[in-house]
Amino acid sequence: MKKILVVCVAFAASLIFSTNTQAQVKIGVFDENDVLSLYPGLSAKVDSLMNRFVKDSLQPQYEVTLADYQYKDSLLKVDSAKGTLSPSIKKVRTDEVLKLRGILVNWQQTQQQIYQQKQQEFLRPTLEKVFNAFQEIVAEQKYTWVLKQDAVHPYFQPSLADNLTIKVAKKLGLKLPQEIEDALKAQGLSSGNSGPAKPASNTPAKPAPVKH
Repeated sequence: MKKILVVCVAFAASLIFSTNTQAQVKIGVFDENDVLSLYPGLSAKVDSLMNRFVKDSLQPQYEVTLADYQYKDSLLKVDSAKGTLSPSIKKVRTDEVLKLRGILVNWQQTQQQIYQQKQQEFLRPTLEKVFNAFQEIVAEQKYTWVLKQDAVHPYFQPSLADNLTIKVAKKLGLKLPQEIEDALKAQGLSSGNSGPAKPASNTPAKPAPVKH
């Protein structure tokens, strides 16, 4: 059984052509972020949720960590000056202060990781729909390879017919930008929603009403 891979290297297309010259392959390109951008109101909704998350969670977490560091660092300095700490206790408390300082120094990186994880959590339901549609198209239309759209080799320019980003958007009923609609029509491709064709009916069609 052939495996469908999303290839994320710039030379992938040339590699495919050089190693599969005798094999019949069907190649497409795809970018889930481009599909997400077509969902009406999704970006604004996620931005609003993320702003609230930063205000209600990330910022208070930083402030608590900063206050904890300042308190324990100050207390350690006072007790060290008094000379009342045993070497073992002083080491434990020093390590604790250094750990808190490290968290604060690297807070930007830590915050970015937490932010991205939370953002993916908010996007997960929509992403599942996108990838389900993607997998259905790959299986139905028998694509052998799917390349990451932003990593396609410059000498490999797939037609709109093999742009799975467009196909997934159409399958999900999302409105495409007008320039894409126009380009599809210019190439003789359907700009309507994709999906399995309905079986022909044996019942004679009713004549359309005459408009006055």
